[in-house]
This record gives sequence, structure tokens and C-alpha cells, in this order.
Amino acid sequence: MIARVALRDRTAFSALYDATSAKLFGVCLRVLNNRSEAEEVLQEVYIRIWHKADSYAVTGHSPMTWLITVARNLAIDRLRQRKAPMRDIDDVVDLADDRPGPETVAMARSEQAQVVACMNELPADRADAVRRVYLGGETYTELADRYGVPLNTMRTWLRRSLQKLKECLTR
Repeated sequence: MIARVALRDRTAFSALYDATSAKLFGVCLRVLNNRSEAEEVLQEVYIRIWHKADSYAVTGHSPMTWLITVARNLAIDRLRQRKAPMRDIDDVVDLADDRPGPETVAMARSEQAQVVACMNELPADRADAVRRVYLGGETYTELADRYGVPLNTMRTWLRRSLQKLKECLTR
């Protein structure tokens, strides 16, 4: 039938379509997982077969293998088009700098200096406890054991230290 299609035999083409369309549609559907796209690709497959039937060469493989290969390749091409749409160069290369600007850096340094100054106003053991619990992740119990004070005393230290830091930072 493929040889007759190469000679532009419409009857042979119709017979080829009837004999193979279900199988080739299944190949397209399996690759694309979308019925309408599979139908469109199947149409492209038969257009390709009509135009390229003369390029089919008997190589020991069945003619159906050639037809399936045509269908599979066109379906994969469609899948690639779907996954990788053309993008503008501005979309591909992001030239924006996400790093903070000089003003933000200066403000952060100023705030950092203010926090350090306020921490220095606390007694050394209280400042150390605040650092350990909020920056180091130690628990209140671990801090109470470290400083040899009851758990409720450690809670009071931390609460009062945070209040003093808040007052200092609002000055």
C-alpha cells in the first residue's frame, strides 16, 4: 500500500488509513496524552505519509514500524513545542539584581549597630542568655541549667531583657 501511495493512488491511501489509523492514533495519544492534539498530529502523520511515501525503503522492518516511527516522531515534536514555547530574551536572562541596594545596606548596618549597642546595655549574662535562646536555639531549661537559676527566673530574665531591648530600640 505504501508503494501505491507513493504513486499517488488515493484508493491505496484510503485503505492504508483504514488499516492503520487506530494504531497510529493510539501512538499519538500515548505520547501527547491529549485527544485533540493527538487527532491533529494524526492528520499531520497522514499528510507526511502522502508526501514522503516514496522515501520509505524496505529495510527488513515492517511497513507498520515506519508508520509508527513517523507518528511517534511527529507526536514528540508536538510535545516539545508544547513544553518549550519560544521565549523573549528578557524572559530567559534576568538582568535584575536581587541584592540589596546601598541605601538598604546602610539602613541594615545602622539597625545592626543599634541592636548591638542595646545588647551592650544589658548585663552580660542576660545578653548572653538572649543570644543563646533566640539566635542559638537553646531552650529555657538549658539556659536555666547553664546559669544555675530556676526555670521561672530564666523566663523572667528573658522577658525583662526583651522589654529593655524594645525600650532601647525605640529611643
